[in-house]
Amino acid sequence: MAGVVVIGTQWGDEGKGRITDYLAQRADVVVRYQGGNNAGHTVEVGSKRYKLHLIPSGILHPGTTCIIGNGVVVDPIGLIEEIDYLEKEGIEVNALRISDRAHVIMPYHMLLDGLTEEKKGAHDLGTTRKGIGPAYIDKAERMGIRMCDLMDPQLFEEKLDQNLETKNYLLERVYGVKGFEKGPLLENYLKAAEKIKPMVCDTTVIIYEAAKAGKNILYEGAQGTLLDVDLGTYPYVTSSHPIAGGVCIGAGVGPTLIDNVVGVVKAYTTRVGKGPFPTELFDSTGDYIRERGVEYGTTTGRPRRCGWLDAVILRFAVRVNGLSHIAITKLDTLGGLEKVKICTGYEYRGQILMEFPASLRVLAECKPVYEELPGWPEDISGITEYGKLPQNLRNYVERIKELTQTDISFVSVGPGRDQGFELIRIF
Repeated sequence: MAGVVVIGTQWGDEGKGRITDYLAQRADVVVRYQGGNNAGHTVEVGSKRYKLHLIPSGILHPGTTCIIGNGVVVDPIGLIEEIDYLEKEGIEVNALRISDRAHVIMPYHMLLDGLTEEKKGAHDLGTTRKGIGPAYIDKAERMGIRMCDLMDPQLFEEKLDQNLETKNYLLERVYGVKGFEKGPLLENYLKAAEKIKPMVCDTTVIIYEAAKAGKNILYEGAQGTLLDVDLGTYPYVTSSHPIAGGVCIGAGVGPTLIDNVVGVVKAYTTRVGKGPFPTELFDSTGDYIRERGVEYGTTTGRPRRCGWLDAVILRFAVRVNGLSHIAITKLDTLGGLEKVKICTGYEYRGQILMEFPASLRVLAECKPVYEELPGWPEDISGITEYGKLPQNLRNYVERIKELTQTDISFVSVGPGRDQGFELIRIF
């Protein structure tokens, strides 16, 4: 038995779907443990590109049980749209299971998400307005609606009545907008409930029994370490725990069932939304990386901010996630650059910081200290052996290993399933 976690080491969008898809070919169970459809994974299989938001990437491997865990907040309407999309593409979804303890995103969550952002004006967080934050607020305030509630029409109606009383008061009295009528919400959500009802169950039982039976379990994170609500660049974070520690709560498993944690590292750094970004590039090199790497959000389509690789961030990710291995993606994007840079520390008011600061005011004043390495002009996308990759590229990979003091398990040279090299076998 092996329990393996795949997490993002930066601000998300590291290519976790690519690595999850690769490891899922040897996994029996793939579990999504946090977030909602504010995240997205893009996986390329041959000439096909699949964009997933809630459903684990393992769904692309027939026979793999895929679980949406209790730590995920689920928009049932969006989930059904994703199921329909996959079925139209010829992908079977019969092996999908949804935790009966997962919380449900309601239309008033989405509306409140947008209204709150607008109210903040220039201080908005740049959310996806998918209702994720407000759904987690209700969860913490103990007024949320769970999947098990949705499966019980009478109980769902009772809870909906209670919530609409509060939400409509807030919408009408504070934000000055019209509230929701119960009828259409009740009809649409109960209709959705009927479609997904066969998939809803106690997923902790499935995971536990799979582990005890010696099966391989892959825990798939969304977003990245610096978007963790506790340890990320707060308040420019998500509302859940993308870090490895979030697995235990979000999937309902004990830490003894986790054997390895693989941190996915993009060969450079990107982020979407606001907040300090020490290595951000505002020149032609940043534009080159964005266009060559197709750095636009899977869920929103927003252009991502691009910058050089930041080893300060990576060391932080190694520490707070307990990383056993690193998987590097998007090395092909840097091809053609004469020089590549890695930030090894921050200069802050005359001193060098080697650790990632908690204060965003401090981070905003930090200037990156760079180490420069020769680039590689060669097209690497068609190379099929690690040893045949350009020496300068391999030097770059080795330098990442040295700076993080973490073994490299996988190197990706393209988005396709066959465009990567496994240096250390995890499963």
